[in-house]
Amino acid sequence: MKTIGILGMGAIGGMLASHIVDHGSDTVYILGDEERIERYNNQNWICVNGKEYTLMGMTPKNAEILDLIILAVKYHHLKEVIPFMAPFIGDHTTIVSLMNGIDSENLVGEVYGMDKIVHAFIVAISAVKKGRAIQATAGEVVFNSIRGDQEKVAALSSFFKRNGISHRIPDDILKEIWWKFMINVGVNQVSAVLDAPYGDCQSIEPIGELIDAAMMEVIELSKYEKVHLTMADLERWHLVLQDLAPEGLTSMLQDMRARRKTEVEMFAGVVQRLGIQHGYPTPVNDVLFHLIKAKEAQEGV
Repeated sequence: MKTIGILGMGAIGGMLASHIVDHGSDTVYILGDEERIERYNNQNWICVNGKEYTLMGMTPKNAEILDLIILAVKYHHLKEVIPFMAPFIGDHTTIVSLMNGIDSENLVGEVYGMDKIVHAFIVAISAVKKGRAIQATAGEVVFNSIRGDQEKVAALSSFFKRNGISHRIPDDILKEIWWKFMINVGVNQVSAVLDAPYGDCQSIEPIGELIDAAMMEVIELSKYEKVHLTMADLERWHLVLQDLAPEGLTSMLQDMRARRKTEVEMFAGVVQRLGIQHGYPTPVNDVLFHLIKAKEAQEGV
């Protein structure tokens, strides 16, 4: 994997691009339409942790087949992004989604083939983007192939190693993705409703209890989906939380403060859908969904 395209120039996409540029072994492109790439050029691209980065854009008009495409877009942009990817994808292209949620891989795989997908997510990252400035810790990319494609897994591992990106390859990647989904359903949504940075989530007991209650609904639903999260997975999240920067903000809280549309449909919305499907009540996520949609309506997003 020597040519990489990143879709999404938020905190995660920008942080990964900066790592690739810093290590100089691979070529990274930011994928977008002509208007978006021109806008990035006009704003002098990005500044990550105080360092300026001038990146290279690639549009469908000058598209090349890429070795690796990393998806780091918001959920509500996914439907338009999937067909946009077509000119960059060839027989050997690997697609990695670092999006939150539990269904982006299936949606992309339905179009381009599940054989191109390596399931993944990023955890233990504290990242804030304000304008073109990003403050971020690298976090850890967790990934594996559900098809047992060890050639793709090995190539991806080699890519992360030479670019200084921490990574882990668990045996059960689907359970790990559900674990990350559980985290987002809890901390992303509660932090957005209460305007709570990680420090509040760490130190204010009622906030922690509400986060856990939202996560418990995911744990119960996972049993119906034959994933089987347990209380040990909840405790594992508590350990991760304590290591996050107190001043850090979840992505949903950043969206809320910036008056951007959130990913609530991917979190509480999916929990509600699965709850209805399996006949399991999800009162905490029902309330969180309506609170977040109400706040979006207040802000006109």
